[in-house]
Amino acid sequence: MTRLAVLGSPIAHSLSPALHAAAYRELRLDWRYEAIDVPEGALGAFLNTLDDDWRGLSLTMPLKREVLPMLTERSALVELVGAANTVLLGDGVRGSNTDVDGIVDALADHGIVRAGRVHILGMGATAASTLVAAERLGAPEVVVTGRRAADDELQRIADALQLPLRFRAVGDPAPEGVDLLVNTVPGDLIDVIEVDDAGAFLEVHYADGPSPRTLRWTADGRPVVSGLEMLLHQAVRQVRIFATGDDGAALPDEPRVLTAMRAAVGL
Repeated sequence: MTRLAVLGSPIAHSLSPALHAAAYRELRLDWRYEAIDVPEGALGAFLNTLDDDWRGLSLTMPLKREVLPMLTERSALVELVGAANTVLLGDGVRGSNTDVDGIVDALADHGIVRAGRVHILGMGATAASTLVAAERLGAPEVVVTGRRAADDELQRIADALQLPLRFRAVGDPAPEGVDLLVNTVPGDLIDVIEVDDAGAFLEVHYADGPSPRTLRWTADGRPVVSGLEMLLHQAVRQVRIFATGDDGAALPDEPRVLTAMRAAVGL
């Protein structure tokens, strides 16, 4: 049987198995997709245990950057973002990034296809993907709030994109004129609560249900995009990679597959 898995730690909360299982049922592929806890520092050893039954892997925290030196091939987007969330196995170890398109597609579902100033909370691998997504949405500037004064990796990406980037320390005055706020870190950051005046909100994390910020924005009738929607859209592109080798190649009857994946996670 062809095997696939999502790896990370913690991973028990992941809904990726439900999404992928629904897709492979619709595609009539007898493939097994599971969640496996692989902590930081253990990815190389895990890869060494895999046999020819394995087709691919989805990667989440904290493995998206750890995998880079293990790849025999990487997409241009992986090179830019410095993170891979998808690994195709077989003839080598091929890394891809579907997070950027997952963000763009999830926002598009809510009619958000252009953005002004974007404010990102967090400095990890998902923040890096969000930075690239912001450039694709035409953002004239991105502000990043984190617990460090700056981040060299995010600055590298911004420089490559020629995208103005400003770092904001927790507790500094909130940026004005924010069109889109994206939270890439778990929990509701009470120390940056003053940024609630942004035009739209993408809450990347979904494990513990809607965050207090999400509930506030929903009650106010403001646009809120859930991390589950991002997960759905990046998963569709992962299925494309695993089934066809190309995230740009649409699946057979993809609208039907997407409907089944939505239903599997209650979207």
